[in-house]
Amino acid sequence: MNILVFEHKNFGIEDFRDSCKHLGYSVKVISTELVQERFCEAFDRLFEQEISAADYDFVFTFNYSVVISQNCNRRGIKYVSWIYDSPLVSLYSYTITNPCNYIFLFDSAQYLELKNGGINTVYYMPLAVNVRRLDSMKPTPHIHEVFDSGISFVGSMYNEKHNLFERLTDLSPYTSGYLDAIMQAQLKVYGVNFIEELLTSNILADLQKSVPYKPNKDGIETPAYIYANYFIARRMAQMERHDLLEAVSEKHVVKLYTHNPTPELPNVRNMGAIDFYDNMPYVFKCSKINLNISLRSIKNGIPLRCMDILGAGGFLLSNFQADFLEHFIPGEDFVYFESKEDLLQKCDYYLKHEDKRKEIAQNGYEKAKQFHNYETRLEEMLEIVMN
Repeated sequence: MNILVFEHKNFGIEDFRDSCKHLGYSVKVISTELVQERFCEAFDRLFEQEISAADYDFVFTFNYSVVISQNCNRRGIKYVSWIYDSPLVSLYSYTITNPCNYIFLFDSAQYLELKNGGINTVYYMPLAVNVRRLDSMKPTPHIHEVFDSGISFVGSMYNEKHNLFERLTDLSPYTSGYLDAIMQAQLKVYGVNFIEELLTSNILADLQKSVPYKPNKDGIETPAYIYANYFIARRMAQMERHDLLEAVSEKHVVKLYTHNPTPELPNVRNMGAIDFYDNMPYVFKCSKINLNISLRSIKNGIPLRCMDILGAGGFLLSNFQADFLEHFIPGEDFVYFESKEDLLQKCDYYLKHEDKRKEIAQNGYEKAKQFHNYETRLEEMLEIVMN
């Protein structure tokens, strides 16, 4: 098996390469920001140069690239993309119907949306973790000294200046109140996402006046999708993560690994950004509780961060995501919370019950190792792609 990989700052590329090597596959990885383009003559030339130099069974990327699909379709080469980001507007390019495509989606809700819409190039495929690499990372006493924590959270706080939601100025009082009301309602509900369908034509018209959105020339994404998932969902993540971490930090030591300062959370120990490969697994290994607070644009899917936590042997306490129930057992492999009050109660309980916490973490690790490793996922993909 000979695979050509294009990437630009994607998580998991080294794990993908390592797992392919373990399976005896040959992989060439080319890093270029041009994969983010929709139409690009410079990438077209690069693609022709690489594809003419060797015989490849297929081209692979994490996340979907319009320009790669166009090139693969023109040359009659299979294109495999594995999605871990949400939202991802490139998925709403008409090019996803190209017959060369094999698009593996980690969120079953998005898979069903596209499949039921007549898109036959999509497949549901949960994400994976390279347990073999994580097993090799043994915490030393010094590493424990640095990373030990009662509760940790790794992720963006979406508190950067001039974020998309803050650009929505000059909204009518009605629209501002309406958006606040539907966000507050959604924050109280896990398992059902209703923001996009509640953006009525009048609300969308007001949003368009403030920050106009014009779909891509090759795109079928709606303004409602963009405002719900790029503007509102990220604003909700900012609100929810602040609220939950503030509440937990009033009772427990909480370490936060994120890019931006968080002076609005004085009780949270902001440790700064963390490297995905070299240090993040130690956070998961050395924390008694690892929190996951998902973006609401991920409707059902198990986020990559959760797989990383489970594969590292960490105890995972996550908001409810429906896809967990297809692959893991709540209370046995991981624990989920349904409200702020539920989160606080479960933090108290599992910090006090070490044996139960360690048992659940071990169960989650064993299941991730057996069923959710990269080798297993690659073989599942290839069974579809090569038949």
